[in-house]
Amino acid sequence: MNQTFTIKQKTKQIFVLLIPILITQLGMFSMVFFNTIMSGKYNSSDLAGVAIGSSIWSPIFTGISSILLAVSPIAAQRFGEKKSHEVTSIVKHGVYLSVFITILLIILGFFVLDPILDSMNLTARVQDTAFDYLVGLSFGILPLFIFNVLRSFIYALGKTRVIMIIMIISLPLNFLLNYVLIFGNWGFPELGGAGAGYATAITDWAFMAMTIFIVKKQEPFSSYPIFENMKEFSWEKCKEILKIGVPMGLSTFFETSMFAVVTILLSKFNVTTIAAYQSALNIVSFLYMIPISISMVQTVLVGFEVGAKRYKDAKQYSWLGVYLAILIAILTGLLVVAFRYQVAGFYSNETAVINLTANFLIFALFFQIADAIQATAQAALRGYKDVNIAFIMTLIAYWLICLPVGYLLANFTSLGARGYWIGLTVGLLAAGVALSLRLIYIQKRKFVGAAIKEVV
Repeated sequence: MNQTFTIKQKTKQIFVLLIPILITQLGMFSMVFFNTIMSGKYNSSDLAGVAIGSSIWSPIFTGISSILLAVSPIAAQRFGEKKSHEVTSIVKHGVYLSVFITILLIILGFFVLDPILDSMNLTARVQDTAFDYLVGLSFGILPLFIFNVLRSFIYALGKTRVIMIIMIISLPLNFLLNYVLIFGNWGFPELGGAGAGYATAITDWAFMAMTIFIVKKQEPFSSYPIFENMKEFSWEKCKEILKIGVPMGLSTFFETSMFAVVTILLSKFNVTTIAAYQSALNIVSFLYMIPISISMVQTVLVGFEVGAKRYKDAKQYSWLGVYLAILIAILTGLLVVAFRYQVAGFYSNETAVINLTANFLIFALFFQIADAIQATAQAALRGYKDVNIAFIMTLIAYWLICLPVGYLLANFTSLGARGYWIGLTVGLLAAGVALSLRLIYIQKRKFVGAAIKEVV
């Protein structure tokens, strides 16, 4: 990353960092896609088992990953302050936390996984596949978390292409492992849907191995001796990461689980409605990779400028990210609406499902815009390390506005399932407005106080 002086230079720097991150996010999305599609080709029960397993793992993974991604804004600020030793220490303690969290998660899973699956009233085949899939995934938890810490470090230095290259190399490996482990090809055991879990775990180890090699051998990363003197340990450093990361993780967890709850609430509707909702949500989730990628860039750039005490630049990066996300959301949303029937046709051959999916996608246009605002405003706040108030705002928006409004509109008006889309949009818009106001307040306080403080 370099210091910039004009809006044009800042916009260019955003895109230089953004494109590799976006490709990386799409690659991660593709891995889940491979798991689902290839399990479905094997057996419909295995597809259901993998889907159930993914729905359990996804909120946990995104929540914990967000805790560890706190390394990014902290390291970016230290980098801006030119405190190399502090950057090294933060990343090293992020690795320690990965180990601790992995141990706790595996112990917790040992006791609660069976009761959770038993409570879902699944068929024996689906339940067994979900269990085996999650067991397979568990072998990759540690390398995945360490990879996310190192990814945050690499992003904090502005070298986003490195992770993109690792992802591009790993995708064919993941596809190949799915092919041999799900179907039992080339002499490998035929594991069905569970094979997708083991394939993902092996890929996670490959992610970590390549990333560690680059961090140790390639400049500028090798100048930060992260894996030397691993006996150096401080609870204070861990607490610094957790202080920022826990609110980030909880906010992400509650957002992800909110969609899971909506899916459950929709189960009262007919199969056509459920299929159409899932199809539309999949399309929206794919497009969400754009604002989430912009938000990662924002957190790094804002943190870097705040660390260097260039508050005007931090403010400009904050709002450039918000405006860019809104603009792209409008453009992609209009394209989806214009070709909604064709897009819906990728997910189903049934006319009723296609028509209803196309109808949902009209609501999804406004949903995307609201989501883009809240994601990027929140990311800018993370760059300032302001996370606690933001977490409360999002919690209220997701659980006290999104769900109640959606439930009331879906069950007490003629809107039906469309009501949930409106509820989600209203709640996300409320979060976006509240977070934007908080961002304005923080930026004014930074200018007036001329000091960096952590908000408690």
